[in-house]
Amino acid sequence: MIVTRPAAERGHFDHGWLDTSHTFSFASYHDPANMGFRSLRVINEDRVAGGRGFGAHSHNDMEIVTYVLEGALEHADSMGNRSVIVPGEVQRMSAGTGVTHSEANPKPDQPVHFLQIWILPNRRGLAPGYEQKAIPPQEERGTLRLIASRDGRDGGVTIHQDVDLYVSRLEPGERVKHALAAGRHAWLQMVTGRVECNGTALGAGDGAAVSREQALEISALEPAHFLLFDLA
Repeated sequence: MIVTRPAAERGHFDHGWLDTSHTFSFASYHDPANMGFRSLRVINEDRVAGGRGFGAHSHNDMEIVTYVLEGALEHADSMGNRSVIVPGEVQRMSAGTGVTHSEANPKPDQPVHFLQIWILPNRRGLAPGYEQKAIPPQEERGTLRLIASRDGRDGGVTIHQDVDLYVSRLEPGERVKHALAAGRHAWLQMVTGRVECNGTALGAGDGAAVSREQALEISALEPAHFLLFDLA
């Protein structure tokens, strides 16, 4: 069974310095029918104007994954981490017992476009933690490239939850297949382009919840970039 979440139906807010779309309920956007999927709680697609950003704010008991699509995002946190995330990198911050952080666009003349993903951890009260890994875009082409998992295998970041997160970039006519073990679920989040997933068409910004399927076959109808979550 595949249930789509069309891009146009996401919560959308344009604050001038921030253009944001919420796949699931977030902050002042509340949609009882879309509170998350399995342990996946937030997928926000954000565009932040040059020189602007989110001031210091706190989180706890959440795994936060940031994947930059264009531009650069500067990060600073109460653990002492300072970094700039650019395309070709993935960041994971475990908020655990509590972290304060800020995020800003350090480039005054270029917006930053990124996805921020929140995943519920497998237990509360974890020690806060941070990782940032390079995932070269060429490794995402024509395949499903694992970028995050509970054991951090294949050079991805470690998530404290039973989730495998893949990224793929396909050219028209290319396809990838992914088997789902018994009792597993999936979420497909489109970034750009168009695909068919088990016969269901999806375009830029669309999402799809997948349950009771043995496998996914994803075919590109035009150049496509997407994320695939394999979830307990």
